[in-house]
Amino acid sequence: MKKIIFTAVICVALGVLGGWLVFRPAGVPIAPADSGALTASGVKKILYYKDPMHPWYTSDKPGKAPDCGMDLVPVYEGETASSEISIDPTVVQNMGVKTEVVAVRNLHRTIRTVGKIQYDETRIHSINTKVAGWVEKLHVDYTGQSVRKGEPLLSLYSPDLVSTQEEYLQALRYEKQLSASTIREAKAGAEDLAASAKRRLLFWDIPESEIASLQRRGTPEKLMTVYAPVDGYVIEKSVYDGQNVMPGMELYKIADLSDVWAIADVYQYELPWVRVGQKASISLSYLPGKTFDGTVSFIYPMLSADTRTVKVRITVRNTPGLEFKPEMFATVEITSPVEVHAVAVPEQAVIRSGERNIVVIAKGKGHFDPRDVALGVSADGYVQVLNGVKAGESIVVSSQFLIDSESNLQAAIGQMSGQAGMNMPAADTSMPQRSGGAKPHHEGMPGM
Repeated sequence: MKKIIFTAVICVALGVLGGWLVFRPAGVPIAPADSGALTASGVKKILYYKDPMHPWYTSDKPGKAPDCGMDLVPVYEGETASSEISIDPTVVQNMGVKTEVVAVRNLHRTIRTVGKIQYDETRIHSINTKVAGWVEKLHVDYTGQSVRKGEPLLSLYSPDLVSTQEEYLQALRYEKQLSASTIREAKAGAEDLAASAKRRLLFWDIPESEIASLQRRGTPEKLMTVYAPVDGYVIEKSVYDGQNVMPGMELYKIADLSDVWAIADVYQYELPWVRVGQKASISLSYLPGKTFDGTVSFIYPMLSADTRTVKVRITVRNTPGLEFKPEMFATVEITSPVEVHAVAVPEQAVIRSGERNIVVIAKGKGHFDPRDVALGVSADGYVQVLNGVKAGESIVVSSQFLIDSESNLQAAIGQMSGQAGMNMPAADTSMPQRSGGAKPHHEGMPGM
């Protein structure tokens, strides 16, 4: 009931004030009752206009407040523009107000996240052939098998390859026959024919050693052997004994697991602390107590719309026992070498309203000043303050919401009280009076 009565009183007061502002006699200036610096016309100089309900909103022109729609009220020269409020020290103690001195700090951050072990994409090799044929024998016949560089993977029969070997041998014999010829053109033609056949073999990835063996042997080899180009493990196998293969068809995929990638998810607000080249610590759940060193090698240029994170690639040297296996999950800690030397306040001291960031300055003896601040990066439980507070000021770190609410309430009531005393006409001439000491109209409202 008291709350309803208080609300009704405020509504009536605002209505009376609004009516007086609209219908006041012409030439009646709106000025505070106290004396101060006056203009030549005897009216105080207006510095700016502000929202009576939200005193932080100001304008250099009269108009309507954007939030509540009320008329902006003038602030005159000589008036205080401070939002400072006073609260009884006993009340402050009961509210559990705690303060901390603002200081300049070295902010640095350790990012803890989850990463997924993946193959190093630069160490994956696709094995295929440039000739058509049939698989005669598989030397590596299951996925996961370890292979060494130069080890045979499969033997392939290719009629085209056999035919080209015969052409090469025939060209060599023809070249030998014409080597003693006095006809220069015939001799050069034989040499060109042999060189052309050899190039075809080289273009089919027949190594020089195999071509030399063919030349010494003098007979074509039926089977072509495909060798492993690197050390690694077969992660995909797409070929079987007796299968017909075509040029470009992928036969194996081999991955070198000496290095792996840990792909970690880093939140958008943590990106200022991540740099390519910085160190990271990685641990695996099935190896408790062990940590491994890694290096941030790439920051992906895309943001995940679902998780609001960015992928960060960390290169890790695998152990001899290959303890880092692709598709494992790992715990990742990225210690940023970036340090920010700046004024910082505890994160819990900041009141974030979405549009504004506010801190409450404690001035002692129950005096407080809510103040807007511009914030920078966050780290170690503190947030950088770009402007709004200075080192050495005392800031409220608990119960600041209650103080800020008290500040807004007192500012609103103070503005209404101030307007009511602004050179208003006497009550007996501006409003009709009830006779007989009748109660005001709002006390007779239903439900009151």
